[in-house]
Amino acid sequence: MAEVALVEAVNLALARALQDDERVVVLGEDVGINGGVFRATVGLQDRFGEHRVLDTPLAETLIAGMAVGMAAEGLRPVFEIQFMGFIYSVIDQMISHAGRLRNRTRGRLSCPLVLRAPYGGGIHAPEHHSESTEAIFAHMPGIRVVIPSSPSRAYGLLLAAINDPDPVVFLEPKRVYRLLKQDVVDNGEALPLDVCFTLREGTDITLVTWGAMVHEVTQVAEQLEQQGISAEVIDVATIKPLDMDTILKSVEKTGRCVIVHEAARHCGVGAEIAAQLAEQGLLFLMAPVQRVTGYDTVMPLYRLEMEYMPSTARIMKAVKQTLEFA
Repeated sequence: MAEVALVEAVNLALARALQDDERVVVLGEDVGINGGVFRATVGLQDRFGEHRVLDTPLAETLIAGMAVGMAAEGLRPVFEIQFMGFIYSVIDQMISHAGRLRNRTRGRLSCPLVLRAPYGGGIHAPEHHSESTEAIFAHMPGIRVVIPSSPSRAYGLLLAAINDPDPVVFLEPKRVYRLLKQDVVDNGEALPLDVCFTLREGTDITLVTWGAMVHEVTQVAEQLEQQGISAEVIDVATIKPLDMDTILKSVEKTGRCVIVHEAARHCGVGAEIAAQLAEQGLLFLMAPVQRVTGYDTVMPLYRLEMEYMPSTARIMKAVKQTLEFA
């Protein structure tokens, strides 16, 4: 057992997958010799060789196309896009090929690839480096979208993503790459996909979130506890497909829900959760569902970056407004 940060847990999971399955191949810009921009792949090329950990040209479309071809031929490629802001040229390969291959071939072929990318703001990065556009991929048929929030979940969920027979977009919140450390057992055990994780039990209000925002939401829950308010915290983790059963059971218990995400408000994943709560859980609700999100603007440069992102104060305000309903 080792105490590691989230980025180190990613490295552990990649090394374990490369060790245990010869079909696994890691590729991307600077993932080999340099070990990646955030050092997520450091040491892997030295350990497993250039034929398993490949440095590619600066060509995201090429990288994605190679990964689709590798997956169709029986490999399990894990390809990295350095920042989410560079991911958009990959969309054609993901929606036109990766997500359709099983359907197109009537099940003869599958596409077991993983697209890894650092995403989100909070590290004073320049333009195109701080987006949270996970909803784009969540809208694509045939693709899972997974977002870890801690080292232990990064390790287990990445292994599950690599083992999945279909394409997975694995988004790593870079603000928490080194924010905290946890004991992670490098035993090769995967965590389940397609389920939410209830991080904190509560009876008065349900707080739903994912990625880096789990940490602000947890802080709010701790502050509420000091005020005698019991908040249940749910880490969605897999935003596509969405585990609404866990969320609905929680809201049935608490009667109130606040959804928090860093991405822009309009057509965000939070809107889907709120819509399903209205469709399936309206009779449980004692107050309107609140959303605390980023804004419908381009992510600003670092002087205004933290103004864009949901703060504990904004989350607390939404919680108090929700609790005002009798």
